[in-house]
Amino acid sequence: MASNNPSVFLLMINGQIEGGNFPEYDDLYCKYCFVYGHDWAPTSGLEEGISQITSKSRLSPHKLIWNFPLEITFKSTNPSGWPQIVVSVYGPDTFGNDVVRGYGATHIPFSPGQHTKTIPMFVPESTSRLQKFTSWLMGRRPEYTDPKVVAQGEGREGPGKIQ
Repeated sequence: MASNNPSVFLLMINGQIEGGNFPEYDDLYCKYCFVYGHDWAPTSGLEEGISQITSKSRLSPHKLIWNFPLEITFKSTNPSGWPQIVVSVYGPDTFGNDVVRGYGATHIPFSPGQHTKTIPMFVPESTSRLQKFTSWLMGRRPEYTDPKVVAQGEGREGPGKIQ
């Protein structure tokens, strides 16, 4: 008797966002979310999260340490749309408002085992001088309403990196 149900496979992710290098900034926190294809479905764990605020130490003046745990399991029938993690980093500006300090994304590794990934971070910029001036005057920098759009672009570079 043939089964009409396609076979599935599981992808288990267990790790952490260790920290980040943001030389110009302090008192930052990060958010993460996963982006994945139509055939993928989370079966356990959290699809998104937010870390604590961390500050630089005297021993490591350029590195922020979050040690932010990640744990999620996906199931799929097709490797197309392999999951990516999107990381957004926020912190206070000179007016005390939380503003984005970096966006980045990377695919989850394809092979099993322990992996260390470094995610290049970038910050969107205003497209015109008037918008730049207005952003500066109002104290609001450009940012995405949905950070998942970050997983749809390539070749971005920015002020810091996440490990």
